[in-house]
Amino acid sequence: MPVYGYKGVTAAGRGTRGQLNAENLRGARSRLRREGIIVTELSEQAGAAAARAPGAARLRLSSLRRIPPLELSVMTRQAATLIGAGIPLVEGLAALTDQAENPRLKSVLGQVRDRVNEGASLADALTWSGAFSDLYVGMIRAGEAGGALETVLVRLADYLESQVRLRNKVTSILLYPAIMFCFAMLVVGVLVTVVLPQITELLTSLKQDLPFYTRWIIAGSNFARGWWWAVAAAGLLAAIGLRAAVQTERGRMTWDRLRLSLPVVGRTVRLLSIARFSRTLATLLAGGLPIVRALDTAKHVANNTVLGRAIDAARDSITEGASLARPLRASGEFPPLVTHMIEVGEQSGELEAMLAKVADTYEEQVETTVSRLTALLEPFLILIMVGIVLVIILATLVPLLQVTSSLA
Repeated sequence: MPVYGYKGVTAAGRGTRGQLNAENLRGARSRLRREGIIVTELSEQAGAAAARAPGAARLRLSSLRRIPPLELSVMTRQAATLIGAGIPLVEGLAALTDQAENPRLKSVLGQVRDRVNEGASLADALTWSGAFSDLYVGMIRAGEAGGALETVLVRLADYLESQVRLRNKVTSILLYPAIMFCFAMLVVGVLVTVVLPQITELLTSLKQDLPFYTRWIIAGSNFARGWWWAVAAAGLLAAIGLRAAVQTERGRMTWDRLRLSLPVVGRTVRLLSIARFSRTLATLLAGGLPIVRALDTAKHVANNTVLGRAIDAARDSITEGASLARPLRASGEFPPLVTHMIEVGEQSGELEAMLAKVADTYEEQVETTVSRLTALLEPFLILIMVGIVLVIILATLVPLLQVTSSLA
């Protein structure tokens, strides 16, 4: 359905603007007139025509209208507040649409509001928009079925906020080493492509036998200046090939197994995946989803096929009437602490609380581990940069000193 942007004046004489869905321009004007808005400008949004092509709407919404996690968490918290205040769902969605600042979020909320106003459930409207994850839609559907939509929205907001906090912490910790690495590469690039060629001309004009390391440095500089495009192209092709290989089932399994087997880094990847899995599963179970469906969703959030196989085995075990902890322990992919707490949670009937504690513990360990790694990485990068500069300086100064001493 086309999306139209409008400007107009309300019955109270106040200016207004927004977006709405309608079959055509005439239908949009009629709808605005019914709402008491005198239209001054009305036009179809750019790209709407392309979105009406078969299959294009889903592609466009899913690829171009991704909602930032922080804005989604804020919107979810506001939705819970409105529902808790007793405001009807359609009016609440209209209020959320009006106050949304992000154009993508405003457009999606407007479409969801229209679908709900036409009689669809909130979960179906969210599914139709294509902008919300299976986890989000599944919990909303469970909340609607159980008459606890406000509670589910609060839990969803808590979950989204915890994920945003974890992502922001890890990003902030990694930011400084990333800047240091880029600066080191810039310094080395300037030395190799600008400074070293000038010194090379001087050394060549002396017509002296140069040490082997000096010849290597000069050859490396010439190669970098003459074939940088080939190195860049090879790197790009390698990245594309790796991405294509990871898209296959076997390639993804190999890649995930390699990541988990790396020293130090592998442990961090495992902790992060388990923390995501535990937090998601706890949130879904608390929201009223059946454990089998919750495991399917949590498996995708963990984003690791090796752990995913263990989760699939646990799901099959549950469908056969067994426990969740036993197949996870048998897989050897989950630490004993996790399986033990899950087992205790199953026996005590507090599985959601135990999973939340596992997530809290492992998220804290991820933050601590990443902080330690970056604390070691910073001086390591500095040493590498100093070592490269020192090698270049020695390779150029030693021949000059030899010539000077021979002249003396």
